Amino acid sequence: MATTLSNFQNATGVRHARRSLILVADDDDDTRFLFRTMLVIRGYRVIEAADGEETVRLAERARPDLILMDGSLPRMDGFDATRQIRELGHAGRVPIVFVSGHAEAAFLARALEAGCDEYLVKPLGVGQLGDVLEKYLGHHARAFAI
Repeated sequence: MATTLSNFQNATGVRHARRSLILVADDDDDTRFLFRTMLVIRGYRVIEAADGEETVRLAERARPDLILMDGSLPRMDGFDATRQIRELGHAGRVPIVFVSGHAEAAFLARALEAGCDEYLVKPLGVGQLGDVLEKYLGHHARAFAI
């Protein structure tokens, strides 16, 4: 029997009508792989972007439930991508969590000014990611707690 979104059941027996979609925007292949692996294991759907322009296109077309955004993206940095996503109307209301290697207050201020909802510093602890998922995705994150 084929599994559909309407009858999806995870390994713990929790049923969901719809699995959350997360857009991972990072130019580093290894970082995208790490996030994708951690999220897919927990039952999330994941799409990926390697540059800022692709991130904006995917945010508009796919309407993810959450975006994990790196600040140092090619073709358009994460700050400008966040600003453009915020201008997309309905698609622009998606929570955007900046995940950056820069711990300086200036980067945090720029990210918040651009419109991100939260700012996390790499390396990101597994517990931190779980907290973010629960905060922005609610019951979906609790069902697949890290």
